[in-house]
Amino acid sequence: MPVLNRQVANILDRLADTLDIEGANEFRVRAYKSAAQTIRSLSKNVSEMVENNEDISKLPNIGDSMADKIKEIVETGSLKQLKKAKKRIPEGLIDLLDISNLGPKRVQKLNQELDIKNIDDLKKAAKDEKIREIEGFGKKTEEKILEESEKQISDKEKDRLKWRDAREITEPLLDYLKKLDEIDQIDIAGSYRRCKETIGDLDILVICEDSKKTMEHFVSYEDTDDVISKGDTRSSIRLTSGLQVDLRVVSKKSYGSALVYFTGSKAHNIKIRKIAGDKDLKINEYGVFKGDDQVAGKTEEEVYEQIDLKYIEPELREDRGEIDASRNDDLPKLVTLEDIRGDLQSHTKASDGKYTMEEMVNAAKEKGYDYFAITDHSQRVTMARGLNEKRMEEQIKKMEELNKEIKGIRILKAVEVDILEDGSLDLEDEILKELDVVVCSVHYNRNLSQKKQTKRILKAMENPYFNILGHPTGRIIQKRDPIEVNMEEIFKTAKDYNIHMELNASPERLDLSDFYCKTARETGIKIAISTDAHMKSHLDNMIYGVNQARRGWLEKEDVLNTHKWSNLKKMLKRN
Repeated sequence: MPVLNRQVANILDRLADTLDIEGANEFRVRAYKSAAQTIRSLSKNVSEMVENNEDISKLPNIGDSMADKIKEIVETGSLKQLKKAKKRIPEGLIDLLDISNLGPKRVQKLNQELDIKNIDDLKKAAKDEKIREIEGFGKKTEEKILEESEKQISDKEKDRLKWRDAREITEPLLDYLKKLDEIDQIDIAGSYRRCKETIGDLDILVICEDSKKTMEHFVSYEDTDDVISKGDTRSSIRLTSGLQVDLRVVSKKSYGSALVYFTGSKAHNIKIRKIAGDKDLKINEYGVFKGDDQVAGKTEEEVYEQIDLKYIEPELREDRGEIDASRNDDLPKLVTLEDIRGDLQSHTKASDGKYTMEEMVNAAKEKGYDYFAITDHSQRVTMARGLNEKRMEEQIKKMEELNKEIKGIRILKAVEVDILEDGSLDLEDEILKELDVVVCSVHYNRNLSQKKQTKRILKAMENPYFNILGHPTGRIIQKRDPIEVNMEEIFKTAKDYNIHMELNASPERLDLSDFYCKTARETGIKIAISTDAHMKSHLDNMIYGVNQARRGWLEKEDVLNTHKWSNLKKMLKRN
């Protein structure tokens, strides 16, 4: 089984973290981190590239030496350098880097002076008030470390896969199963079909002519680590990634009912079963029954029809009002990937992107976009070589020149400008007023109280050139909690000023959450689904943003970048 991009990237990330704790040169550490980012975001499998003798050293952030390490991982599934590093560093130490107050030097110091090796050791030392005794820490730092360590996600949550990672694992498995002629129909159900942010396991349903042969084919999949169970109509395997996959053979007359049942959610299914009960019907995975007679079940549509409901899209099945909306014929017509006309956040080599402006624009043009915003960072983001006023003026001039050269797509003059701690913006108004789009984001001082953080953003919103609040809560899935901010106040002010929210489509962020997308829609706020692309391949992440938008009940009209530029330009005007 080919090594997945996610696995290659994880090994490189792990090595970078280990070297960081050891005190290695920061440029060396960053090289591994950047290479991991490149591999993780590739739209094709790096294993196939190696197998086809493609020159992966030409990829951004790779080079000859890194290419050799990636080939070693692809060919062996591991990296000798990481194995040696693990012998030097307790593996649990790396998890401590996820705590916001702990950098590599502090982690190293905790290990050396208190023999802290993992998160449990850290919590105990903090509760015993031992950390405050170390030079450079103190009481407040100790209290903050304890607070942050208590927030760390559980091992159970860590075992869940982000939807993007589950997709990388799932698509080869589906391709493998579809090669069997006996399979007539196949669908993935469960939380994967509902496009939840993280996936615990996979449920696959099939209609087939020979169930025994199908099950034998399934458990013979080369990426299988363990066959948990094997039967004539149901089998379970655990893949090498740790993901459990259940395969069920379903009859044609029950397929729709089974798809509804195994798609879930549990709360949604309980609701529709109660409605059925009130009509003297019974809904289960085998069909809809009136007494002993099956009256529906072949398709999902007829299951819902039996209880006087319109078909409900899988992404909406979370018991958040979709039942009443269906009953009242008021379900949203959900946005699709085909509705997207452009991308409103991207980065180039001018800041921390990996390609030139021309390369990024041409990649967007290949996607058929009408417009594309270049939003390199402003000066506060020093790690990303953010732009000051002078460099921003040069950037604007370059955008204007390129707009004349490249036909068939409009380059939107834009920036991702930092919201500073006092609520001011990181560039002067004289520069901002020249731009088509201003995306404003919080990158620093994330630990402010809710009151101060909210006040900071509300103050920034008073700036007349503020168009879109970028990755509004700043969360990173399974790694970093959202900032503490009163979103109700943010939404109210955004509505008053005609400011829009970003749905950052990066699969690590998906920020806004589906809940806040739905709230924004109900408040009358438009959403920009943006990829925040730092490489050409990141433009493919738009699908993850659209998935999240659909879970948030967003229609085409609710999304800024489904509109033509002539309309979008008007929508960006401030109140």
